[in-house]
Amino acid sequence: MSFSTVSALSPLDGRYAAKLAALRPLMSEQGYMHRRVQVEVAWFIALSDCGFAEFKPLTPGARKYLMGLVANFAEADAIAIKEIEKTTNHDVKAVEYWIKSKFEARPELLAAAEFVHFACTSEDINNTSHALQIQAARDKVMLPALDGLVAKLREMAHQFADVSMLSRTHGQTASPTTVGKEIANVAVRLAKAREQIAGVQLLGKMNGAVGNYNAHMAAWPDFDWEGFSRKVVETPAPLGLGLAFQPYSIQIEPHDYMAELFDAVARADTILIDFSRDIWGYVSLGYFKQRLKKGEIGSSTMPHKVNPIDFENAEGNLGLANALLRHLSEKLPISRWQRDLTDSTVLRNIGVAFGYATLAYASLMTGLGKLEINEEAIADDLDASWEVLAEPIQTVMRRFGVQGAYEQLKEVTRGKTVTAEALHGLIRSLEIPEAEKERLLAMTPASYIGQAAELARRI
Repeated sequence: MSFSTVSALSPLDGRYAAKLAALRPLMSEQGYMHRRVQVEVAWFIALSDCGFAEFKPLTPGARKYLMGLVANFAEADAIAIKEIEKTTNHDVKAVEYWIKSKFEARPELLAAAEFVHFACTSEDINNTSHALQIQAARDKVMLPALDGLVAKLREMAHQFADVSMLSRTHGQTASPTTVGKEIANVAVRLAKAREQIAGVQLLGKMNGAVGNYNAHMAAWPDFDWEGFSRKVVETPAPLGLGLAFQPYSIQIEPHDYMAELFDAVARADTILIDFSRDIWGYVSLGYFKQRLKKGEIGSSTMPHKVNPIDFENAEGNLGLANALLRHLSEKLPISRWQRDLTDSTVLRNIGVAFGYATLAYASLMTGLGKLEINEEAIADDLDASWEVLAEPIQTVMRRFGVQGAYEQLKEVTRGKTVTAEALHGLIRSLEIPEAEKERLLAMTPASYIGQAAELARRI
């Protein structure tokens, strides 16, 4: 069977392939190989500048050529590396051999070929490559998607700041709010979660087989290998890697920063699951309508249906993302003694977790773009819920020392259909100042929104 989007095992590379075009070059195996080449080249060039008699500084032409291997890395190069791996049965060694194969027509580089992957363990290359992949995916795909959602939510919060809406605590009628304020709640939560994702330091180590620079010291015992490693890791690309230096490790970087990052992404995803379910509920109540798309079908048998599919799709994919992210954050920081291989296959699924999250963010943006507020339905709901004014009435009664205020309102309203007339009759009978009676009589469920509108506009 030839591979295509309909024969793909994963829907990320099948049904949803087009929606993940920005993520695929970064988190695919080709993206992994690309970063490995980047790390090997950065290490090789930096070694040439160490002052070793055996490895003279590279000429500008050689440096430019090596940088070109990174900048111009393409699918054909990844396939060539896979061919080498068929013989080596070792993916990092295949990258090393591919780089060396590019030296054959260049005597200067060929003479220094043994300094490719010099004193490195495979994990020196792999851990930094994963960090570079994550850096690119976070900064170029995921954060921009979250920024787009925050901006859209902020826009909606301002747009609907004054649209009064009935709250529903425990699913029951409760003190009114505004549509904008409820959206603002999510925008603020998501913005904070986004900052936590952005704030995680991405670490890299290049310290050898068990983290002690053993091979390095054997070659040049008087050289500051830790300082050199730090410089390569922390110097911005393309001369270095632009990561934070990890000074202590076993053979592998401990992956604690990954767990921190994946937990932060999962937290943002959880906020959006909560939001997706709430919007789904508001669509069900008729508070929002969805713009129709010509030719689209909501049900194979019920022609009238316009389903909230984008929010359902988002909820499902966010759940898948979080299942993977939580496994990654729980598993990756654990390694038997100085190294076991259980992390290797798991790490290859970071792109899958990010893929489901990215897909969900896109679905939410699409869904939000289709929403149209139904102010009439929202207003009708409020007008049928005069019982929510029991709260302000009893609170004013308490202010003026009316005994048993809460109990009086409970007796009149709890579990009953409450009318404006009934509440107004109660208000007129209260022993409180006339000005306060008039203020309460003028109040409606739609006007009883506290600072909701102001809070919505503030974000």
